[in-house]
Parts: sequence; C-alpha cells; structure tokens
Amino acid sequence: MEWLLLLALGFIAAMLGSLIGLGGGIIVVPGLLIMQDVTGLISGITPQIAVGTSLLIMIFTGLSSTIAYVKQQSVDLKSGLVFFAGSGPGAIFGVWLNRGLQMEQFLVIFGLFMIVISIMLWLKKHVKPLPVPVGRTKSWVDHQGVTWTYGYQPLIGILLGFIVGSISGLFGIGGGSLMVPAMILLFAFPPHLAVATSMFMIFLSAIVGSVSHLVLGNIHWLYALALIPGAWFGATAGAALNRRVSSSGLVLLLRIFLIILAFRLLWQGLSG
Repeated sequence: MEWLLLLALGFIAAMLGSLIGLGGGIIVVPGLLIMQDVTGLISGITPQIAVGTSLLIMIFTGLSSTIAYVKQQSVDLKSGLVFFAGSGPGAIFGVWLNRGLQMEQFLVIFGLFMIVISIMLWLKKHVKPLPVPVGRTKSWVDHQGVTWTYGYQPLIGILLGFIVGSISGLFGIGGGSLMVPAMILLFAFPPHLAVATSMFMIFLSAIVGSVSHLVLGNIHWLYALALIPGAWFGATAGAALNRRVSSSGLVLLLRIFLIILAFRLLWQGLSG
C-alpha cells in the first residue's frame, strides 16, 4: 500500500513541478512528513531524510523534464549553466543549514515558506515584468512564432542562483518556485522558456544537493525507489502538458493545495 501511495506522490509532484517549473519537491517533502504523521504507513522520516530523498527524486524529475524540453527547443542551456554557477555552491550551503533543524522547527519554517510560495505564484500572474535589463540580451521564438527578448547581468544571475540553490538544499525543493517568477519578473524571460530552463538548473542543483545529503546518510533508498518511477513519468507528462494547457487554473489549484499543506505542517509543528 505504501508503495502505491509513494508512486502516486512522485507522479503528481513531478507532473505539477514540471508543468509549472517548481521541480516537485515542494510537494514531495510535506507529502512524506504528512504521510508519516497521518497514515503511519511510512516511518523513519526526519527533516534531513525527507529533504535528501526529495533531492534525489529531483534528479530524475529534472532529467526527464529537461530531455522533453530540449526536444521542444525551449531550454536556454547557457543561461541555465550561468544560474547553476551560483545554485551549485548554494545547494551545498543549504545542506549545511539543514543539518541542525529539529522536526518541529522544520515543519514551522517549511509551512511558512509554502505560504510565501503560494503568494509568489499569485504575484507571477499579476505583476508585470521589468524592462529587459542591460547585460546578456537574447531572443527566443516560441512555438506560436512570437519573438521574445530577455536579458540579465551574469553576476546577478549567479547571485540569484546561489539564493535558490541554498533554499533547495535546505528544504529539498527544486527551487523553481522562486527561480521561475524571478526569471520572468526580473529578467523578462518568456514563461515557457523560464520553466524549461529552470528544470535544467534544478537537475544540476539536485545532483549537488543529493550527493551532499548522500554523504551525510540522509536518503531513504526504499522510499526513493518507489518515488522515482512516478517522478520520471510525471515529469514527462508535465512537460507535454506545458505546451497544450493554460496553467492558470492549475496554478490556482496548486496555490490552494500549498496553503492547505502549509497550515497542516504549521499545526503539526506547533502542536508537536
């Protein structure tokens, strides 16, 4: 029974993560913690193991999504590598921060973070992007033939990557929940290109973060083996839906879902 639940969790998290560019960890980590508390079907999940296992899953989510998006020619590989120059070291720093967190502290901090993410998903729709910044300016033609112009200063991109990577290593999320809105609002990235490039950066950062957690023994391999198949096919499905479906309604549902999960984690942390 627990294997079916984990398989479903991996699929749903990866599909939503790939579709919107979040990476899926924002659902996997609280999903593991809540399943342990509510169902009792899984056990031995500490904040560190939840984060380490989630980052391992993000490798497969990111790789599957990146392969699909590269075939669609919607990944800016060079920009992804620039951002990874910051997110890679940031992921290691986040893992270091994660080591000292107790369960109650982690649940409260993560719950508050999820509320912030739901607000950012709302802002992404209602706030207009800033003018294209002076720096590395590029053009991209989407599948409808529309030409987009975007740009960024590499040092600012690396700094943003470091912040996102630190949050990724700390919470076990891909970091796209912050990276995608920032790319759209600050650098004028077209939304589809931002999602696809974010997934490429998530793939690279997840490798660094999961290896760091592996060294510390923070991966539950049996649960990971149940999550990985669902995550792989979920990420592929999300990338396919990205071109066909308007994600506005799905983002609304995700925001509501995140808020519900956030208050559940806050209650669990404060009452513990």
